[in-house]
Amino acid sequence: MRIQSNEHIEDKELLANFYATNNNMWLGQLLERYTLMLYGVCMKYLKNEEDSRDAVQQVFEKVILELRKYKVDYFKSWVYMVAKNHCLMRLREKGIYFKEITENTISITPAEDARSEAIQKDQELEEVQLALNELNDEQKLCITLFYLQQKSYKEISEASGMDILKVKSHIQNGKRNLKIIMERNSKNE
Repeated sequence: MRIQSNEHIEDKELLANFYATNNNMWLGQLLERYTLMLYGVCMKYLKNEEDSRDAVQQVFEKVILELRKYKVDYFKSWVYMVAKNHCLMRLREKGIYFKEITENTISITPAEDARSEAIQKDQELEEVQLALNELNDEQKLCITLFYLQQKSYKEISEASGMDILKVKSHIQNGKRNLKIIMERNSKNE
């Protein structure tokens, strides 16, 4: 049974419902809202699609565990930081260390860092949303189903009536076009 979308409900209310009922349905809706953002964060640091997908799943698992232990007030900025820290830990495990991250961490207090991260994340999410809206309908549909709803090529094909090869093509072209649109938009700022 598919739960009706609650896009009109704010994050705080979904979190409150989760804390009150301990029902993962509320948490699932929050995570679904930010799947594309989390994937973008993971791609930014890991620079690999498969690793990024795995990282998003691991972040989901961490979020589910952590929210049972701690009360979070600002989910969007918190989940962004969870994803960023997860990626940085994975890179450190591989022996990759970012000098600029260390320098920024030393010079910025935690409160300033969280605030600036939240602002930056909001801007990045808006950029992705705007770029997504510039894609043609088929690419937008396939990208949304594949990355946000984590549907397989076959599931997208069945839901949309498109051939699997068309679905793959729309996803590949959509990703490429998203990147081009976002680069173009960042140069125009």
